[in-house]
Amino acid sequence: MSLLLKDKVYTVQSATSKRGVYPLHSYKLGLYRLPIKLEDSYEIDSIVSGFKKVFEMDKFADRVYATYRWTEENMPDPDERGYKSINLEVQVEIVTGEVVDMIYQIYPVEKYGDGLWVKDYRKKADTNAKMIIDTILRNSVLADKMIDHEVKTKQMSPEQALKELEEMTPLAQIVPNAKPKPKPASPPPGQQVAQEAEPVANEGAKPGPIDVDFKKKLKVVETFTAPSSHKIKVFGQRKGNEVLGIWGEFVSVDYDICVGDGACIDACPVKVYEWAEFKGHPASDKKPLMAREPDCIFCLSCENVCPVQAIKISKKG
Repeated sequence: MSLLLKDKVYTVQSATSKRGVYPLHSYKLGLYRLPIKLEDSYEIDSIVSGFKKVFEMDKFADRVYATYRWTEENMPDPDERGYKSINLEVQVEIVTGEVVDMIYQIYPVEKYGDGLWVKDYRKKADTNAKMIIDTILRNSVLADKMIDHEVKTKQMSPEQALKELEEMTPLAQIVPNAKPKPKPASPPPGQQVAQEAEPVANEGAKPGPIDVDFKKKLKVVETFTAPSSHKIKVFGQRKGNEVLGIWGEFVSVDYDICVGDGACIDACPVKVYEWAEFKGHPASDKKPLMAREPDCIFCLSCENVCPVQAIKISKKG
């Protein structure tokens, strides 16, 4: 979504938006219009229920609201002198009907109190809003509607339309089971239909330790470019954020075992790791990213402190 209809994204620097949309009293407003229809209450409700574990979801009349909250800190240690923290949020409004409008607003940081020390607030809020939009569009019934629209209007195959949707939503997180289940058929008069049990999602980490022979058994399925520009190898199966595999060639962490306690980050004397978010992973939403893997001095401190034995350090060669 963050790359969709780029010529139809509007920025409003006033308290009232145009085109008949209710005033949002925001500092900045981004508006995306999707050429699809969403009028079925069953489908609308599926968006509200499908993303409750990821965002704060609400519904009023023909509108769905998704709110994402995050915390900013001016330093990592709450016990340090001068420590400050502030809770921030951004909200996306989905207006349903014969077309779907996805709107987001960014309030001035002053709205949250003493937050003028926050760095890159507008950029972070803008990115988080687009992440909400990308995530909902990729994982909900809207994805199927967009694919159908692309197939009909551009004469694409469903596979091509899906690839285009994925390219248009680069910030999307993977949210399992967010699409609506088929509507149950109406039973004949006087007959009741047995309720099917809800599928139980995988919750929690898989048991450790990490398989020390993973390089012999698993292939590199992709590479991830860290903020430091280091390319991290990813081994084994990956399924969005639900299954992550083993990351790192020499500083290796099985992210499906990792519970994100942060002991390795604190233990590393050369600051190899930094936090990275993987929303929706059953073990933890945050993982220690080996962003500076080449700096590792092979001291094994992180490997020794990991409570679930998810880390394996191995020298090159």
